[in-house]
Amino acid sequence: MDKQTEIEIQAAAFRRLQKHLMEDRTDVQNIDLMNMAGFCRNCLARWYQEAANERGIEMDKNAAREVYYGMTMAEWKANYQTDASAEKQAAFEVAFKENVTDKQ
Repeated sequence: MDKQTEIEIQAAAFRRLQKHLMEDRTDVQNIDLMNMAGFCRNCLARWYQEAANERGIEMDKNAAREVYYGMTMAEWKANYQTDASAEKQAAFEVAFKENVTDKQ
């Protein structure tokens, strides 16, 4: 496989993951993704932002989230986010530390 084809396939897989999380499984909460998989939609948006920044494209966290989510975070939260239990919040603190804070 040539490099350009590989890049196109990787991009297609990313777009499919994005569609799956943003359209097909809006019921799955970010906190559940982070607690179980060690990443969430916000992580994907951050990785998008980091890739843009590495290429000299200025993008802040909110702009990257709006690109990834296809809407503002306020709109996403109003439409899809539910309240998390104290147990989920405590597990999130651990997962976030292990997968985000300690990795930076």
